[in-house]
Amino acid sequence: MSEDMSNGLDDIMAVLTGRIEARFGMSLDVLRKAVAARPAASPAATEVVIWHGRLVESQAELDRAEDALLAALDTQPSQVDDPALSLAYQVDAAVQIRDGRAMVLRFLLDPDAPQKQGLAAERLARLTRGSGTGPAVPAAAPPHSAAAVPSVPVAGRSVRR
Repeated sequence: MSEDMSNGLDDIMAVLTGRIEARFGMSLDVLRKAVAARPAASPAATEVVIWHGRLVESQAELDRAEDALLAALDTQPSQVDDPALSLAYQVDAAVQIRDGRAMVLRFLLDPDAPQKQGLAAERLARLTRGSGTGPAVPAAAPPHSAAAVPSVPVAGRSVRR
């Protein structure tokens, strides 16, 4: 990873860490220990610590994927072969995952997020209060006759996450 990219990442992690520490009034290490000792004491703190950990994990996975891609590209002639292209797809998927986790963490830290106020917040609160009472959709699919379900081949590739 280039120095500019790692500095940008350090800045993002520093900003998010600073926001976490400002929100909870303690260092991230102290907050982690407090959450580990009593996770039910503050569900918001527990969720932030969990998502921060996920962000750190996804960044480490991205770093590994980028390193593998760079190593493969170093051995390539001018054309990129299928294995290197596959590694590029893994890097792209890792970036998407990392960015999504950063977005969730920013949302959790933003008390003024639109979804946390008004009618949307009330609906979300009602939904989460009812959690643990069973699935929101039926656990079993409705019965279908074999003739009613067409056979459609599924094409595509899967992305390891």
